[in-house]
Amino acid sequence: MKSWTITALQEGYQTGESHPRQVMEAIIKQAEAEKDKNIWITAPDISFIEPYLSNLENIDQDTAPLWGIPFSVKDNIDVAGLPTTAGCQGYAYTPETHATVVQRLVDAGAVPVGKTNLDQFATGLVGTRSPYGATHNGLKSELISGGSSSGSAVSVARGQAVFSLGTDTAGSGRVPAALNGVIGFKPSLGAWPVKGVVPACASLDCVAVFAHQLSDVQLIHEIIQGEDKQDPWSKPYAKKASGLPKKIVLPKQPFTFYGPYQEEYQTAWEKNVRQWEALPFAKEYVELDLFLEAAAILYDGPWIAERWAAVGDFVTNHTEEVLPETKQVLTNGKPENYSAAALFQAMHRLKELQLEVRKILKDAVLVLPTCGGTWTREQVAKDPIETNSKMGLYTNHCNLLDLCAIAVPAGEAADTVPFGLTIFGLAGQDAVIQGAADLFQQQQSEFVEVAVCGLHMRGFPFEKQMKEHLAIFSEEATTAPVYRMVRLSGNVEKPGLIRVRENGESIELEVWKMPVDQLGAFANSIPAPLGLGKVELADGREVLGFLCEAYVQELSDVEDITQYKSWRSIS
Repeated sequence: MKSWTITALQEGYQTGESHPRQVMEAIIKQAEAEKDKNIWITAPDISFIEPYLSNLENIDQDTAPLWGIPFSVKDNIDVAGLPTTAGCQGYAYTPETHATVVQRLVDAGAVPVGKTNLDQFATGLVGTRSPYGATHNGLKSELISGGSSSGSAVSVARGQAVFSLGTDTAGSGRVPAALNGVIGFKPSLGAWPVKGVVPACASLDCVAVFAHQLSDVQLIHEIIQGEDKQDPWSKPYAKKASGLPKKIVLPKQPFTFYGPYQEEYQTAWEKNVRQWEALPFAKEYVELDLFLEAAAILYDGPWIAERWAAVGDFVTNHTEEVLPETKQVLTNGKPENYSAAALFQAMHRLKELQLEVRKILKDAVLVLPTCGGTWTREQVAKDPIETNSKMGLYTNHCNLLDLCAIAVPAGEAADTVPFGLTIFGLAGQDAVIQGAADLFQQQQSEFVEVAVCGLHMRGFPFEKQMKEHLAIFSEEATTAPVYRMVRLSGNVEKPGLIRVRENGESIELEVWKMPVDQLGAFANSIPAPLGLGKVELADGREVLGFLCEAYVQELSDVEDITQYKSWRSIS
């Protein structure tokens, strides 16, 4: 089993050690060998992969960020020429065009290798509700894979794709990530277009991504995000490269855990809470009541009617095609079960809850366990409704409260039973939750790498600030050729590093190592328009560093000094 990453695969392509055709052939071979895990509905096959391989000859490898990168697609997202089933053969249709998210990835050079299994009509969080077979957990076969994006998560966990697209309405892009030890990112509502996605709850649906490496998630987010003028649910969001919260919000105890590993989950959670508490941010502890109340609206309130609106006619006319558990959930949304008044009452209450959450999460992120436990497939078969319901305990609130979220691996609850956390932020704070996830992962070691390109370098006036925060000089380095440098006026002139899409250059800088517990105080000392973000180095690494807001390029008193390549050259 191979854990692919975009960076590692691209390096192999550039050195000639591997070729996309070899990679695709290996994926096809492995998919066939593991077909009993029920990962695929349309399994990888050279017959439909070949045109994408041939097209790579027409794409510049140096400018296509995903050149030759294989990805899988949940089978409720359209891939041109392949059936979209939504986990129901009778519903199947063959689209002529890609979903917008797929098209943007293909334009960047990525290669779709197949359509993955899912809980039927994306209704379930266990990964067992499919007529194509229950998808096995990628690490411990007898456990559930999680749903509804079961095959998507397991295809990445098993090395049959570098990354995968899923969907996330109630937790479908986070639960299977946690249960299979990968990252699952659900952007803000509307940040990624949903044109070409079979609706579950159209007002809440999101496309999600699974990957092994946070930098892969960030790259994919950069490629996919952006308004689609043909998508009524698409929204414009300001693109931000990175960011950090000012506060960490944690739930008050006691906490609910369940399943055969509930004690181990409790222990893993408590260990992770201590790690978050060690991070250099303000902490706040809150009751979960309002989040749980919002979560209950999704399935125990009138919002379930939106699922019936999406596929109710099909269910009525093709009842034999729909699994019993799926039918039970969907039929709860029939018009006779909820009045229009009940829907408006729920909407109004939800607005009140959203207001309270915006106050709590202003400049902050919320951290919860992604799941409170897991189950064996046998246990789910015996009690399919209750087990599924519990899997959404800490996920269902997310889209109703208009939050973005990223699920990250956080160690193991037991041997080959991964434990995962989810980091939540307000709409538009995608970069902040990614930054928090990155910092949490770095926190596993004692130091964080910090890149500086101006007055904090050795021999300059603010070098003393680096030493005051116990930072140690590590190395001289250069950025990837994607930056411009400007001179910022003020009491003390200083440089500003701005990431650009075109006409970028490599800028010389220094990398220091700073203790994690010093980072918060250091970040607070940085004046606008500067801030800490992710800086890409020439060797492919991404480290924290000084970045400048792009708007300064429009100011009359700001000078572009990129041609000097280094602050040392002009000071």
